Amino acid sequence: MKRFVLLIGLGIIATATIAASPYKAFSDRPVKAMSGERIDALKTGKGAGYALAAELNGYPGPRHVIDLADGLGLTAAQKTAAEKLFDEMISEAVPLGKAIVEAETALESLFRSGNITEAALVRQTGEIGVLEARLRATHLKYHLAMKDLLSRHQIALYDRLRGYADHGPKGQGGGHRHRH
Repeated sequence: MKRFVLLIGLGIIATATIAASPYKAFSDRPVKAMSGERIDALKTGKGAGYALAAELNGYPGPRHVIDLADGLGLTAAQKTAAEKLFDEMISEAVPLGKAIVEAETALESLFRSGNITEAALVRQTGEIGVLEARLRATHLKYHLAMKDLLSRHQIALYDRLRGYADHGPKGQGGGHRHRH
């Protein structure tokens, strides 16, 4: 009898746990798999975490370099170059980000219609994957270009100002050339 009551109790707990899915709040999203913040970041060209491999390993991002220009002691030429890099990055990233949102919306529509096939699923997720890879490469390449514009001292300042100084790998930038 105790075992029966225990099983019933566990069943009730399991049912309550299933009913309290963490995804319930996502059901009102226009694109269920994407938060509003992520959609905004993609549509406006924000990093959205795509360049963390660079950012956290001594390759500063143009937006943050511009924001920290005074603290980094940027020359007028460096600031102008950083602004140019940022503008170029945004002009590449925004269309890719918008395309990702559109492709995710199309995937959602396929599921919502109930007419999705495995072939359509593979095609649509493949398209999303290609767009994601292109966007990530876009963000990362501007971190590469930004690093070439800064001195080692400025990169060390950047890491310190961003709070990375004690967390980065030893010898950041080893072997990577700098013009200044």
